[in-house]
Parts: sequence; structure tokens; C-alpha cells
Amino acid sequence: MTDLSNYRNIGIFAHVDAGKTTTTERILKLTGKIHKTGEVHDGAATTDFMTQEQERGITIQSAATTCFWRDHRFNIIDTPGHVDFTVEVYRSLKVLDGGVGVFCGSGGVEPQSETNWRYANDSEVARIIFVNKLDRIGADFLRVVEQVKNVLGAKPLVMCLPIGVEENFVGLIDLLTRKAYVWDDSGLPENFDVVEIPEEMKEQVEDYREQLIETAVEQDDDIMMAYMEGEEIAIDDIKTCIRKGTIALEFFPTYCGSAFKNKGVQLVLDAVVDYLPNPTEVDPQPLTDEDGGETGQFAIVSTDETFKALAFKIMDDRFGALTFVRIYSGVLKRGMTIMNSYTGKSERIGRMVEMHADDRNEIERAQAGDIIAIVGMKNVQTGHTLCDPKFPVTLEPMIFPEPVISIAVKPKDKGGSEKMGIAIGKMVAEDPSFRVETDEDSGETILKGMGELHLDIKVDILNRTYGVDLIVGEPQVAYRETITTPFEDSYTHKKQSGGSGQFGKIDFRIKPGEPGSGFAFKSTVVGGNIPKEFFPAIEKGFSGMMTEGPLAGYPVLDVEIEVYDGAFHAVDSSAVAFEIAAKGAFRQSMPKAGPQIIEPIMNVDVFSPESHVGDVIGDLNRRRGMIKDQEAGVTGVRIKADVPLSEMFGYIGHLRTMTSGRGQFSMEFSHYMPCPQNISVDVIAAAKERRALK
Repeated sequence: MTDLSNYRNIGIFAHVDAGKTTTTERILKLTGKIHKTGEVHDGAATTDFMTQEQERGITIQSAATTCFWRDHRFNIIDTPGHVDFTVEVYRSLKVLDGGVGVFCGSGGVEPQSETNWRYANDSEVARIIFVNKLDRIGADFLRVVEQVKNVLGAKPLVMCLPIGVEENFVGLIDLLTRKAYVWDDSGLPENFDVVEIPEEMKEQVEDYREQLIETAVEQDDDIMMAYMEGEEIAIDDIKTCIRKGTIALEFFPTYCGSAFKNKGVQLVLDAVVDYLPNPTEVDPQPLTDEDGGETGQFAIVSTDETFKALAFKIMDDRFGALTFVRIYSGVLKRGMTIMNSYTGKSERIGRMVEMHADDRNEIERAQAGDIIAIVGMKNVQTGHTLCDPKFPVTLEPMIFPEPVISIAVKPKDKGGSEKMGIAIGKMVAEDPSFRVETDEDSGETILKGMGELHLDIKVDILNRTYGVDLIVGEPQVAYRETITTPFEDSYTHKKQSGGSGQFGKIDFRIKPGEPGSGFAFKSTVVGGNIPKEFFPAIEKGFSGMMTEGPLAGYPVLDVEIEVYDGAFHAVDSSAVAFEIAAKGAFRQSMPKAGPQIIEPIMNVDVFSPESHVGDVIGDLNRRRGMIKDQEAGVTGVRIKADVPLSEMFGYIGHLRTMTSGRGQFSMEFSHYMPCPQNISVDVIAAAKERRALK
């Protein structure tokens, strides 16, 4: 039985191009997992194994691997940095106990760093910080430390200081031990010397060491009192305090180095062992009922408990379907029968594997704390709970964002339809933020995703991985409809045509709801004018009509309906009659309640060199953007704005042209806002045209 205190389940996350994958490669090399380091820019990184990742030099899907350091087992997940794939970060953080946030020494805290940091805060994941690329021009460790404080609102605990800046960066000083590590130019991580601290840095080292100890000892009253009385605190006691504060999210131990040049990665590995929690030291996952409400019970991390695990990722590769599973409690052995609490169906475990990117090692058993993959499971989706059939439980489910952009695709030849159907089925199972619908009238397949890059990658995978040639339509925005005016109305459904008739009368008020509230229904009928058993049918009738608004056929959001009176017939009234009445009422009253088209607004975060800021802001204004904030940094300016999604298509190419290739941006869905009149007219006209073509 493996000692759980020697487990570390960690994720590596950051903004695009901060060096997450390179850092992961160095960790695998140092721990002896790989013998030749692969580089991202060569398309040879271990965890970037998709063709699309190797070509574009970005991480698209999270990759899991296992390695060992100081007799501790690390289960590592390298996550994407691009905003279109944040769902990969979110679901990885959900099953991890700790994380390493990587920041670029020159770029600092970049847009996607903020999003990922926020996800990690929501998931209450303890983290250490690694400021990477200190050999770059413009790199400044202490500036990034200040940005972590100001931009992320976090408390970095500086654990080391760099020796030299930019191309003269040669090593670092460990503040706790007062040891200076200097690497030679061979690029080998083991080629370093422990030297005396440079004379000119001694005062700075003592200042930062004092700050470090003062912050750490606040975690233990007895140690703090001893420190206040002038006692020299043992390094092990300081480490205990740092560990306690890190796990409590009071502060984040902060390291620096250059992963590419193999400088400083050992200290990060030591910090993972010393300060990040093992699976038993984090708050256990809550158990929920069928509706997702918490039951007050938890999945205690222990091998003595009954089996509980969460399927957090589905992947289809050359060996078949893989279900990635984080085991929270109990033991899983080959040949065991387990239950999927979502479907209520049982499955027998055939093959289990330990993953190393896209390679695998067969295993016979796994236990609480492990992250493994199960081969060939059926009907399991992301977020499903796997458990002991005798003790069914449900773990807190995952919530995924709604897609905001869609494209229509169809195969170039008839033979491609079946291939495309099978391929898309696998892709939807793998990525919960990727949705697919079929337009019943036109027969087109509609792919929905989180952004242009997201859908571009999906089309590329369909083409190259599954061999489906596609005709791709223009991107479509996920418009919605709502109402602006409260309206009171009455509707009677009456049908008498031989045999038993149908009768249902409802008096109702319809009014705009709070933004983001969706659909709300209530009944205030008194005196039994409508029997209570018909209320669910009325609600079902109204909610069923919310899928298609009166203006352009888009789904309806943020509407409150109150049924306050009505009438029924002792013989002719039924649930069906009242459901039909609600549908008729919706059709009758929606056009009278000031219907309006609303559009998705995106949080856009743009980085621009200072010389091009005016052009970028002017361009965002032309795109109907609202500038919210500007923040000057050493290497450029960050501009935050709210911009309609419909104006952002092809933006990256335009931004690069404006900024001579130096601009970057990220965006994520923020909220819906009413469309201007001229845009609404175009949207409605386009919808009518589509209907006419059908």
C-alpha cells in the first residue's frame, strides 16, 4: 500500500508562451522519466503529442504523466494556456491538489494567467509560483512579484533571488539556506556549483530572508513568539510554517529561473515536495444528491473507504477510448465491477494504465490519490462519478461554459457523412465545451465552441485525424432574444371535436428578468381556479417555447412568467390541455412584450507595444468596444475592453498587422447585451433568409 503522504497531484498552468510545457519537459528530464529533452519550438515536447500542438507550438489538451522526485510520486498535468481551451485547465484543477503557476519573466502576469489563477482560486488549489525566462530581454523577477500582488491580488512569498539579469542570468540564491547556485553554460541541469553569495547582494538577501521568515512564522504562535524574542528558528520549523500557509492559500512560495536553460528547476521540484499538499491534506470533495445539492458528506481520501472516483477527461486515441480518472477513496483492481452513478449502469474494469503523455504502462491496481486511465469504458462522460455498486454516491459535478460561436460544416462527399458522425461523437465526449447540433431543415451540422481557434482545431482534427474533408461555413454568433416590456395577458385553449374535449385557461404576467437569470416561473393562483397538479404542465409549456424567440428564432433568455389566475373544466381539462395553453400564450404574448435581440459581449484583454496603443484602442472603438482599463507595463500596455463577439472575427490577424506582430489578446464570454437597432435588423433579416432557403 503506497504512503499517500508521498503523493503530489499537481498541474502546471500559465498564459500562452510562458513556458509551461518546457518546464514540464525539464521536470521529466530531471526526474529520469525521459532521457532526451524535447523542445516545443521543434515540435518534440513529450506532452504536446497532437499534430496540431506540434505545428502551432501550443498546448491544446491537458496531458498527464507520472514521475518521482525525492521518493515522492508526482502525477503532473500540463495544461493549455490559450483561452479557447480553458475548459482543459478548469477540469484539471478540479482533480488536482496543488499547482505550479508559471509566469514569463518579461511578460509578467498576462491575460490568461489571470483566468487560470481565478480558476485555481475557485478550486482552492494550493500553488507555488515559478517566474520563468529570466534570461530574456526585459526580464525582471521583482517586477513580476509586484504584478502578482497588484494584478492577481495574491501574496507571493519570495523564496529565492536571481543572480544576474537578462543574458547575464547565471543562477539564484536560496534565501532559506543562504546558498547561491550558479550553473555553467553547458545547459545541463546538474552542472552547477554552490558558491558564496555575491558581496553586492548580501544586504538584499538578508532583507528578503527576514521578510520570508516574518511571513512564515505567523502560521504558528509558539514559533512566532520565539522569533520575536530573538531566537534563531530552525529551517525545518520555517518549512513547516511555509507548508501550512501554502496549503491554507495564505501565500504562494515564489521561485525563479529559466526552464529552457535548465536553471532553477530543482528548487521548484523541492518546493513541490516541501510545500504542496498530499491528497489527504486538501479539503475532501463534497458528495451531492441527484440534483447536485450538497449532502454534507465527503469523499474522504483513504484506501480504507469505499471506492469513489471522478472521470475528468475522455480521450480517444490509437488504442481506443481512454477515461482519465482521479481516485478519491478506496482501491481499484483489474476485474472489479464498478458503477457509474449518473447512468446507474455497472461496468467491469478490463485494462488500467498509468499515463505518460500518449504512452502508457499497464497496471493491476490503483488507489486513493492516483490519477490513471481506464481503457474501453462505455457511456462514461466527463464529470461522471464512478463508485462501488453497493455504496452509490455522486461527487460534485463539473460545470462547463456555454459555447458562444458556431460554424456550419458538411462533408464534401456523401461517404464522409458516416465518418463525420462517428468522429464528432468521439470529439464531443472528449471536450464538454464543444457542442454539435444538426439543423433539421437544412441537414447542416452546426459545430459550437469557445472561439475561432477552438473550432479551427476541431475542423483540423476532423480533416487529418479522421480523414473527413469538410465544407466550412462562416462563423455564426450565438445571438439570443429577450423582452423589454412587462405585459399582462390571458389565453384559453379550447377544443371540442367529438369525444372528450380539451380546455385550459390561464391569466398571466410576463416581464423581463434579471440579466443572466434565464427563465423563471411562478404560480400565484388561489382558490383552486387551476388545480395544482396542472402547474408543472404549464411551466413545461412555457419553458419548452423558450428555445425559439419571435424575432429571429434564437433561444429566449431572462424572462419571468407569473400565472395568477385561470379556469379549468372538470372533465375536459388535463395536463396536456394546460401545456398547449401555455405554448399558445407564449406565442400570443411574446411579440407584445417588446422582444429584442441580445448579443454576446466578450471580455477582451489586449497586449500592445506602447507605440501602437492608440491604433489598438481606435480599432476596438470601431468594433463597438467599451474600454474599461489600461495598464502600462515595461514591455507594453494591457487594454481591457468589453467588445461584441460579432466584431471580433479575424481579430488576431488584424492585431498582428497593427502591432508589427507583437500584439496578443485573449477573450472570454462576459454577458449578453441588447443589439443596436441596425445590427438587430441585419440579424433578423439573415434569420428570415435562412428560413426561406429551408
